[in-house]
Amino acid sequence: MLEVFSLRVAFGVSAFTLLVLFYLVTFRSTRSEYSAWWCLAITAFLLGSSAYLLNGTWHQRWANPAGNAIVVLGASCVWAAARSLRLKKVRGWQIATSPALTAIVSALDHPSVNNWSGGPCFLAAMSLMIGLASRELWRRKGGFDGAEVPMAVTSGIVALFYLLRCAAFILDGPDGPVFGMFFGSGITTLLTITLLIVVSFSITALSAEQATEALRIRASHDGLTGLLNRAAFLALLEDALGSRRGAENSGSLILADLDHFKAVNDRSGHAGGDAALRAFASACRSSVRSNDLVGRYGGEEFILFLPGATPGQAVRVTEQISATLRNSGQIQSPPTVSYGIARLDAGGAVTAALASADAALYRAKARGRNQAVLATTAEL
Repeated sequence: MLEVFSLRVAFGVSAFTLLVLFYLVTFRSTRSEYSAWWCLAITAFLLGSSAYLLNGTWHQRWANPAGNAIVVLGASCVWAAARSLRLKKVRGWQIATSPALTAIVSALDHPSVNNWSGGPCFLAAMSLMIGLASRELWRRKGGFDGAEVPMAVTSGIVALFYLLRCAAFILDGPDGPVFGMFFGSGITTLLTITLLIVVSFSITALSAEQATEALRIRASHDGLTGLLNRAAFLALLEDALGSRRGAENSGSLILADLDHFKAVNDRSGHAGGDAALRAFASACRSSVRSNDLVGRYGGEEFILFLPGATPGQAVRVTEQISATLRNSGQIQSPPTVSYGIARLDAGGAVTAALASADAALYRAKARGRNQAVLATTAEL
């Protein structure tokens, strides 16, 4: 038989050592969200496992539910870490729901005399959260690569183990021979130590990869609006034109300029101007398709490329953007916007199309602003 107390002490020592190493070596060097979540997860596993050491004492009545909830919190942090690799945000309620439910069920299940208070809920929550973590790793960029493989596989095995453990608990009971032989606390502690060992080999690589990806995004995106910056937009535009074939070998290029932007800054200050720029960027994102390109061209000027769209269709997109900006409620008295639209064919000169769109934008300003103007045949 595995001596549970000794294994939990060994787990605590291993978890504390990894926590110190992850924080001092990985998190402080990368500052990645992934490593931060894993530091929180290991801290929760360490604290929750320590609470179980109080079983058999007067403190068991609160330590057992607390231990269950904190360990489930650790599993939720594992899921949040995996989700961060896909640049998906996690809300507080998503992290807190499973631990809170586990704490309530455990507290109602006579924890002062029941070492397995809230057992089915605890085991189901662990299987769910670690299973979701494995799913996030699986979905990342459509599959596995590098250090994700051991993390995804190990997470999947641990999630399946907890699912089978929950089923054995319900069918056989915590004192039954099947549960005791295959799913007892000793075996679970060994499995968790194995998980931490796998993590120790993969977390540094994944954290470094996430940090590199964050740097790449900052280098290619505008810091204020989150849109592509000018250089990244033009590079992606050249790539898109070079790879387009058939019916989608052309598109519409749009230059947009916020009208009387200096007056916005004078009236609301630079903070108000920044809010207007962010609101327009948000209106663009919600109005275009997933394969359209949107960037900040400079100052209060923006640029869009709508592949496969005719100039007439581009006009309707500009109308949708302006309507979304007016009705967004993000800022008071949002500015109007002027647009210049030019056709751009695959293999055509981007600089010539930009000049045509700029000339059309100038005419939109001259005609009174707050409108979209198409480039003339002579300009094209």
